[in-house]
Amino acid sequence: MSQVIALAGKGGTGKTTTAALIIRHLAKTGRTPILAVDADPNANLNELLGLEVETTLGEIKNELRSAVPDSMARGDFIEMRLNEAIIETDDFDLIVMGQPEGPGCYCAAHAFLSQALEKLLKNYAYVVTDNEAGMEHLSRMNLRKIDKLLIVSDASSRGVMTAGRIAELIKPLQLEVGEIWLLVNRAPQKIPEVLDEYVKQVCEEKGMKFLGYLNESPEIFEAEINRRSILELPDDTQVVKEAGELFERLLKGA
Repeated sequence: MSQVIALAGKGGTGKTTTAALIIRHLAKTGRTPILAVDADPNANLNELLGLEVETTLGEIKNELRSAVPDSMARGDFIEMRLNEAIIETDDFDLIVMGQPEGPGCYCAAHAFLSQALEKLLKNYAYVVTDNEAGMEHLSRMNLRKIDKLLIVSDASSRGVMTAGRIAELIKPLQLEVGEIWLLVNRAPQKIPEVLDEYVKQVCEEKGMKFLGYLNESPEIFEAEINRRSILELPDDTQVVKEAGELFERLLKGA
């Protein structure tokens, strides 16, 4: 059975960077095979992983309208194109949802992603999915069972409050979530006492486990500005070491 780790959080919190760091940590610690899923229509996880995307699930969904050859069954066509959409590396594979088929609704692309994931999940020990800011789309996917949901916040009371609201949004979506964790990202070296107390309060009220604070990192900032892969960061980079310790807690549920 695959361990599914899903990330959520409002835009600008560093959620996608956190997803890339988790994938890096899983690979470095030999927890393979890994499937990375970029389920955000504004896809950029591939850039943080140093990969080029040629085919997305959204594009394949569009092709089903007119590009299926008369001599080929739709199921065979989907399987062929799905295999072409998977970006393979030595340590992990990546699949990107991409843009939906038309303006206004992501439903069809999400439905196709769920079908693809259903086939793929059994082949991987870990699945790490980077989601868009909202949570409603998870109800349209076959990720009904999420082992660990990691909600990423910035180091502000408003950000933590928003993370708590996201945790609340899960309840009506009929998702089976094993654990809900909160990570406060891009934190200052010295955490204000009032913020720390509020984090503990919100975690207790919303049923979240507090993973910890991940400090602001100049190395991450430089890598993102220069569009370099997070995988290129040296193992002894401070943020990589700090993140690794936090992710071990996440994986072990401690």
